Amino acid sequence: MPTASDAPLSTADAVVVGGGTIGGWCAYFLRRSGLDKVVVVEKDQLGQGASSRAAGIVRSQGGTRWAVDLAEWSREFYLSQAEQLGVDSGFTRQGYFLPCFTDADLAAAEARMAMQREAGLDVQWLDPDEADRINPTMAPGKTRGGTYFAGDGYITPPRNVLAYAVALAHAGVEVREHTAFTGLTTCAGRVTAVETTAGPIATERVVLTGGPKLRAVGALAGIRIPVGGVRHQVAVTEPHPDFEPDRVPMVFDLVAGLYWRPEERGLLFGMSNPDEPEGKATEIDLPYLERMRGRLAELVPVTEKLGLRRTWAATIDFTPDHLPILGPGITADGPLDGVTVAAPGGHGMMWGPGVARAAADLALSGTTTVTDCTDLGLDRFDPEGRSKLPADPIALPFPERTAST
Repeated sequence: MPTASDAPLSTADAVVVGGGTIGGWCAYFLRRSGLDKVVVVEKDQLGQGASSRAAGIVRSQGGTRWAVDLAEWSREFYLSQAEQLGVDSGFTRQGYFLPCFTDADLAAAEARMAMQREAGLDVQWLDPDEADRINPTMAPGKTRGGTYFAGDGYITPPRNVLAYAVALAHAGVEVREHTAFTGLTTCAGRVTAVETTAGPIATERVVLTGGPKLRAVGALAGIRIPVGGVRHQVAVTEPHPDFEPDRVPMVFDLVAGLYWRPEERGLLFGMSNPDEPEGKATEIDLPYLERMRGRLAELVPVTEKLGLRRTWAATIDFTPDHLPILGPGITADGPLDGVTVAAPGGHGMMWGPGVARAAADLALSGTTTVTDCTDLGLDRFDPEGRSKLPADPIALPFPERTAST
């Protein structure tokens, strides 16, 4: 039997490393843009990582213009999938409420809402009485109002994996599962091939993705990418009549880093511990789960006596500034022509298609209309991994540094 080194040289117009949400949709967009042969290299199986274990939140109420642009592009794409593809990711329009509890919250919400409206988002301000009316399951009088966007919603993560798997198959993208990326071959500052455990693939266009594993992927290519992985926990309560969809908008309690939405006639809620060091999720952190259940019961009292139907933990990616990475690969010798790096900064479902479309555009032409990517590249980080950009304030409380920095 021939070995990988004996195999005939494979070629591609583009190679995408990673078969998660970013890699899957990016490969589809590259193929639909006119490239004849696009190959996805995936160490395991499509969507086997965090893409199938997410909570599926799609929130356009971001804290930066980049966040709004990427989420709105993604939301509109999710809404168009059935017509375009014949399958979809199960987007459900639910509405999203971000409550305010303090004077500082009110000031931040006012400034954020002005930016979002300038971006074209029809976000509303709800006073305390309106907030209680639109969210009758929440304890009355707890908030000082908050922002609300009726168009926000959620997708079904396993259905999203199915959607891009079908899209890849129909578009004629070649998916190589159980094939690990091992490095790049370069010449005169330009990529010429992707090295894999199944042999090299000659190409002049590569997109590196990988979620929590992207830092390790970058290291194999000689590219330092400050992306980390951290535990994220999700739980679903048992059903209750109060959780009918018209009684439960999605809510993000920024104070605690806790969000919730309806699921299977119960309440799905998720959280990340800001004090937990970076690392792979292997089990549920029961003490922290109980702490968050206490906060949830304070805001949604009916949950106090409800059992849990399901709990799970997943490792999800983060960047130090909670913003995506979109730009050229940069080695110690400078930019590497033909290599694009794409990371969603912990927002794979929320920004996934938008990040994927932008990455495909950057790989093809160096520019994109999805959002202004000028400042989103690797050059915003100093040698210690610190970003020159302010962090997006509407994000889960992930660590502010990656383990490598």
